Amino acid sequence: MVAGRWLLHHRVAGRLGPRAFGTRVPARTAASTSDGRGGAASEGPGGFFITTPIFYVNDRPHIGHLYSALLADAACRFQQLQGVAREHILFCTGTDEHGLKIQRSAEAGGCEVQAFCDAVSHDFHSLFVSTDVSFTDFVRTSEERHCATVQKVFRALADGGHLYQGRYEGWYCLADEAFLGEGQVREEQLPGGETAMVSAESGRPVEWHSEDNYMFRMSAFRGELLHWLRAEGRVRPRHFQHQLEQWVSEELPDLSVSRPRERVPWGVPVPGDEGHTIYVWVDALANYLTAAGGFPTTKPWPPDVHVLGKDILRFHGLCWPALLLALGLELPRALLCHGHWTIGGQKMSKSLGNVVDPRQAAAQYTMAGLRYLLLRGGAPHSDSPWGGAVASRILNAELADTLGNLLNRCTAPALNPKGCVPPLDVGLLESSLSGQQLARHLATLPDTVAHHYTDFNFHHGIEATMGAVRQANAFVQEEQPWLLAKDPAGMPRLELVLRLSFEVLRVAGVALLPVVPGLSMRLLDGLGVPPALRTWPSLSLGFTKPDQDYLGTSFTLGPRHKLFPKLKLQ
Repeated sequence: MVAGRWLLHHRVAGRLGPRAFGTRVPARTAASTSDGRGGAASEGPGGFFITTPIFYVNDRPHIGHLYSALLADAACRFQQLQGVAREHILFCTGTDEHGLKIQRSAEAGGCEVQAFCDAVSHDFHSLFVSTDVSFTDFVRTSEERHCATVQKVFRALADGGHLYQGRYEGWYCLADEAFLGEGQVREEQLPGGETAMVSAESGRPVEWHSEDNYMFRMSAFRGELLHWLRAEGRVRPRHFQHQLEQWVSEELPDLSVSRPRERVPWGVPVPGDEGHTIYVWVDALANYLTAAGGFPTTKPWPPDVHVLGKDILRFHGLCWPALLLALGLELPRALLCHGHWTIGGQKMSKSLGNVVDPRQAAAQYTMAGLRYLLLRGGAPHSDSPWGGAVASRILNAELADTLGNLLNRCTAPALNPKGCVPPLDVGLLESSLSGQQLARHLATLPDTVAHHYTDFNFHHGIEATMGAVRQANAFVQEEQPWLLAKDPAGMPRLELVLRLSFEVLRVAGVALLPVVPGLSMRLLDGLGVPPALRTWPSLSLGFTKPDQDYLGTSFTLGPRHKLFPKLKLQ
């Protein structure tokens, strides 16, 4: 036997026992779901279905988990700004609570397994609530509704002739809960000089296992998987799509979909065979069906976007679509795969002790500050360094100073004694070169930001938005409205400066609603912006498609308050 190569010894063949990426989707019917936050997906003229991975409860949440959830949350909020009703959105997240690793973590903590899962799952749920993650369903794999879905999926695979029993021998990575082939492991020298086999992808230790399992004929779906993967924009960023195509082309072994129950008692039993537990990844991936109403009455379906980290790309990009093909279900419209967060060039890891606790980070930088830092600093195409040392400087410079100071200047009683957003004198605008440049920037900004948000590049959208705010601050500095306010003859030009600045603030406030919703609402409230002018289509008013009814209208400011507090530098 060759170490690392999975060998299958067939025992029983045959049946087993008795959209553009990130954009609005076509009209369809949505089904009611159990709701972790009090909302639900319901019937309506259109909808949006997005998921995060469900998070493993072997330990407390870190900022990498939160980043996945924030990407999905920002996408949902962007959809709502474009007109998708909240009740037509299905945004599911949750916790993965089965498997040997969970069982061992609970035992190590001297805790009963279900109580351990309850505590850590509550940590994830409360973290997402406290950071304004607007999920509509929170699936726990220990829930009865989910366990019922998993067993129905297993029965359907068996009834369809997609399972057989066989001996599976090779490497197993407990930390990743993954079976690994010969090309997926490598030998590594340990600090003491001895060597050990580890996963080539994650670097985590592997063990040799030999066991009789139920097998899924994944290899039968190679052609269909390649066809699905070759669609433009199926997986973003593009290099992750190339990686999946390479994996399918090189090797697509059949998948073990069970473990002996004597080894893995903490999990969903195989229906009709209490001696086996359904493989934890089949269990976990089925959560998306649970959130969509269960199986086989699954709707709405398919998901528009699965958001996931690159370490679980193989499961979502190969195993999951193969299982869906076997079940006769439509495949996900798109996958968004993102990199890891690093400190000092190393991936955050409990074993290295370099994990950033999001609750502590929120206490230090504020909840809005933490959301801003993660969505501004994270780039899906690569790993992203956590900038704790400069985080306070970034937030002070961009939210407190650049954005906050522009708001303070324009609403200050000394410059704006009437407390209003004045009408725009278009004729006077023609006399200001920098004013015209700012207006032209505003005319293109909504489409620029929408393009980046549609591609889940929120960091680029944030930069484009803040660039306009910086330009507005430079315009104000050049025009010196504090001097114009002292001269009655300067009042028309002062109103021009104020209206242009207010329009920048309104557009920025709407553009940042997916990123920092609470802060953006305070900004728009302070400007007195009515609800009808807080939507993405409303950004076409003003300088994108000049509308004199809007630009020539004055409205009253809201209450003044500090937008973002100055943080102490580290």
